[in-house]
Amino acid sequence: MSNSKPILVHDAPAVLPHRVLKPEKPGPHPTVVMIHGYLGNEDVMWIFSQTLPLDWLLVAPRAIVQEGADSFSWHSQLPSDWPTLADFDTAVDQLTKFISTLPDKYNADPEQIYLMGFSQGAAAAFALAIREPERVQGIASLVGFMPYQVEDAMDTARLSDIPVFMAVGTEDDSIPLDMARECGKAVRAMGAFLEYREYDTGHKLNRTGMRKLRQWWMERLALLERLY
Repeated sequence: MSNSKPILVHDAPAVLPHRVLKPEKPGPHPTVVMIHGYLGNEDVMWIFSQTLPLDWLLVAPRAIVQEGADSFSWHSQLPSDWPTLADFDTAVDQLTKFISTLPDKYNADPEQIYLMGFSQGAAAAFALAIREPERVQGIASLVGFMPYQVEDAMDTARLSDIPVFMAVGTEDDSIPLDMARECGKAVRAMGAFLEYREYDTGHKLNRTGMRKLRQWWMERLALLERLY
């Protein structure tokens, strides 16, 4: 990598403030958009960068709703309500615009855009892929969930053949296990090529999950190298 640490970018053409780690090699670059969860920011997803292929472009955007000094979310969340697909429409619009800037700004390969979301960020990733499946080559969902009211996407196999990795915590007090399993069924019903894994942990990824996540990303890399 040309930069040992991701740099903060906060300017109007970027659409969303974000941190970026640019590859040393010439592009166009396979790109992972790392989408943080509720009350997170552009700094918190970098722990997962250790699982990602070297020489890929990594970007972590900041969410659109400010909840505190350094805390943001992708929609205004009420604790008693499980979000619907429509709740993520504004986030999807902003993320789509953000992703569309990456080829010109960082020489991202528009044909090789991957999403990795944590918790609410995974829901935003699923919402984006449902609305704009042609933009997404794969999704890693880390203790995340599928929004409600996605029946049309299930009926039309909206995520047809998109590889998806879902890591679920069996002791998760934020995303109940029964709900996570139903979300996995919904992802599969949408036609995704799903790898679903449960881990004995809470609302986080443990070491076993991190190793499996890295393996999944290496499989994406190997497939890409075979294609090119």
